[in-house]
Amino acid sequence: MILDLDRFIEREQPRWRELEAMLGKLEAAPGVRLDLDGSLRLHYLYQKAGADLAKVRGQSAAPQLRAYLEALVARAYAEIHENRARASAFSPRRFFTRDFPAAFRRNLAAFWLAVAVTLAGSAAGGALVRWDPEAKEVLLPFDHLMGSPRERVAREEGSPDRILRQPKSYFSSYLMTNNIKVAILTLVTGFAFGFGPLVLLFYNGVVLGAVAYDYLAAGQGRFLAGWLLPHGSFEIPAILIAGQAGFLLGAQLLKGSRDGGSMRRLRAAAPDAVILVGGLAAMLVWAGIVEAFFSQYHEPVLPYAVKIGFGCVELTALAAYLGWAGRRKPEEKLP
Repeated sequence: MILDLDRFIEREQPRWRELEAMLGKLEAAPGVRLDLDGSLRLHYLYQKAGADLAKVRGQSAAPQLRAYLEALVARAYAEIHENRARASAFSPRRFFTRDFPAAFRRNLAAFWLAVAVTLAGSAAGGALVRWDPEAKEVLLPFDHLMGSPRERVAREEGSPDRILRQPKSYFSSYLMTNNIKVAILTLVTGFAFGFGPLVLLFYNGVVLGAVAYDYLAAGQGRFLAGWLLPHGSFEIPAILIAGQAGFLLGAQLLKGSRDGGSMRRLRAAAPDAVILVGGLAAMLVWAGIVEAFFSQYHEPVLPYAVKIGFGCVELTALAAYLGWAGRRKPEEKLP
């Protein structure tokens, strides 16, 4: 086959340049991950460059072009096939400073869906307890939440010695493992096309709403904020991120069921889901420590203002971290 080299180069060169630019940025930042669209684009450009190389191999008049395309295809092949080995080199520092917050931001729509479902459940839980105060006996999972909020607050504030004597290490480890199990369950049920996280987040919201209304209606808002904010500022966002990961998997299954690409889309979404689970597990470890060693101390041992202030600082720091940590300068972004 005889090629019109000038027309061939003019037509194909933009794709070669695009592939070269993508490879340059990937090689300059070995830990970076492409999203699904970026990965598909890289694979497409690699295939096109390989086809173009096959066309010019028989052209004796184009040795420089052939050498250029051979080098370009070799770089793309190495980038695509060595990506799995590179990803296996786990770096805790890179994970927490870049990978986790970046994965969170890439899937913000799923996070806001988790927030919306939880808020809807909270509204429903508060409304149910308002209309039927006895409903909390059905809705709330813990015995210490069943009685009168005023009586509980009086009991907690009136016996600080009991709180100080309670073993904290076992309680802390129990809270961590229990919360991580709940988070993993929320993620895994995402394989039910996102229906599982929808149910679990809504129920979690119902419990939160029922507790919040019960204590606020009893005039115990300061106790509620001082009790929940220190650990809840990490625990509740962690559960929401678990829902985010579950919705991410569910969305890929729903898309795949329409175009026959379920496994391909799941494989593309799995790295972000795993990163999100790793990050939220660390958040729940911190929440368990705070709940056992800080949240359970009430006035007069710890002023509520101190506890509320601590929780607000935590929540602000977490929002700043998830929103800004690991952001790249515009010129560093992948195409």
